[in-house]
Amino acid sequence: MPEAVHYRVSMLRPHSHLFEVEATFPAGPDTLEALLPVWTPGSYLVREFARQVQDMSATGPGGEPLPVLRVDKRTWRVQAGGRAVTLRYRVYANELTVRTSHLDGSHGYFNGATLFLYTEATRGLEHLVTVEAPEGWKPFAALERRGEAFVAPDYDELVDSPFEVGPHTPLSFTAAGVPHEVVVWGDTMPDAGRLCFDLQRICEAQARLFGGLPMRRYLFLVYLTDKGRGGLEHKASTALLFPRAGLQNARGWEDFLTLAAHEYFHLWNIKRVKPKALVPFDYSQENYTSLLWAFEGATSYYDNLFVLRAGLMGANRYLTRLGETLSALHATPGRKVQTLAEASLVSWVKHYRPDEHSPNSAISYYLKGEVVAALLDLELRRATSDARGLDDLMRLLWERYGDESGVPEDGVEAAASELAGKDLSAFFDRAVRSTEELDYSIFSHVGLEVHFRPRESPSDKGGVPVRPKGESRQKGWLGVTTKGSSTVATVLDGSPAQEAGLYVDDELVALDGWRVDAAGLLSRCDEKNPGETVLITVFRRDRLLEVPVVLGQKPADAAWLARVDKPTDAQKAAYQAWLGAPWEEPG
Repeated sequence: MPEAVHYRVSMLRPHSHLFEVEATFPAGPDTLEALLPVWTPGSYLVREFARQVQDMSATGPGGEPLPVLRVDKRTWRVQAGGRAVTLRYRVYANELTVRTSHLDGSHGYFNGATLFLYTEATRGLEHLVTVEAPEGWKPFAALERRGEAFVAPDYDELVDSPFEVGPHTPLSFTAAGVPHEVVVWGDTMPDAGRLCFDLQRICEAQARLFGGLPMRRYLFLVYLTDKGRGGLEHKASTALLFPRAGLQNARGWEDFLTLAAHEYFHLWNIKRVKPKALVPFDYSQENYTSLLWAFEGATSYYDNLFVLRAGLMGANRYLTRLGETLSALHATPGRKVQTLAEASLVSWVKHYRPDEHSPNSAISYYLKGEVVAALLDLELRRATSDARGLDDLMRLLWERYGDESGVPEDGVEAAASELAGKDLSAFFDRAVRSTEELDYSIFSHVGLEVHFRPRESPSDKGGVPVRPKGESRQKGWLGVTTKGSSTVATVLDGSPAQEAGLYVDDELVALDGWRVDAAGLLSRCDEKNPGETVLITVFRRDRLLEVPVVLGQKPADAAWLARVDKPTDAQKAAYQAWLGAPWEEPG
């Protein structure tokens, strides 16, 4: 049996934020080249993890020191002479995100790509990890155990199995016959019974779609913080970052469940059924594919659906959330600039590196991908008289590519056309490969129509047909977004603000001589009429300026879905087949 790669991760000085790592590679070639990934699967950005590595040294099997040469940003070379080599190094970890690593006096969390050096020669070998932690701390990971060691069959699975170490008491439940654990870090513990009950419902609903679960156990790692929201999927686990205050209200709890449902659905859609461009992972550079919309966008479509299917969200609420997604899409000018395919391809330099111009130049493949997945679902249903839908496409892709062989770039479109029984290239040309506005007429198949209206306030997310109080009138529009209490964050392309010469990072002082903060500026513009001129006073690089702006008409970009007035029996039946809910939902 081939030897394994052994790691020992120590965190006995947690206040230093330094993980101490030993990596022992079995005897091999004369020259050992140890590498660290520049990115982690599921997060398509080169993050340069090697910048946090320090104090590298090497020894032979007898403890004799060996010289180490750093070749480039991610490579260390050791003249091993065919012997086993142990590398010792430390990794600074003080960034609490689901994509990085974090160590302090309360816990240690690490993603494998940030800590574990590898070699191409040993990448396919078994990898074992032992953890040395402060007294009272326990390690948690989705990997199998062999004594004190966690065991990964190869490096790819090791990288895909984050570790959480701390004084935690895990929660547990069983879904579809598979044990699940939930480890929570943070000052506020949610309602444990409700958390497990709701997660179990969602997991079982997803298992029913695919006929069971593809792993032997699953681990939820939940990080409750003061701010921030995000998740990262793994082959048998997920890390979820969520604001602790959000769990104290119904909308926040719902949002947490959709986040958990999203990452869990990735068990199939990206972790096993994945773009061929990611097979195998190239940890040294970007891995390009135009299909991220189908894996992230479709998963975003399903995250709400599975909260609905689990009985934890009503159909009306689901339609409201879908309307909010449509509203977010239509508030993004970049939808007219970047195609969905391109957004997927260049996520490495666009989606994960947003700046003040991003809303004008790019579109999120999560956001537009979710809408396109909904439209594709309805397109398949209409083409097959509701005999087939997106569920069937997911199952077909699972059947064909669940062995991790990889979906070719045209694989999703080809499978969809096969299910529809007709060529869907016109649909994909418009929805994925062009910047043309999406065609929402397909919603009529389920008796719905998409309507638009101006937003009533800066906090208006759309989703519902809000009526203005008092007399309806057109409102003045400036065309900026703000950050903090007084700073311009984005100037929207073609807006009155852009035409007048307001800039990103202008510090807002007054409107028509009256002091305003960011919220006050937008609400005062709402009170004006289109065509009125307002005088906006700002500090720009410490210089006081007055900028006259002729307000425009507020765009109708808040969307909502409404039932048609006189639905046919076929529309009602299609609606029920789609959402699993009666046409008339109480409340």
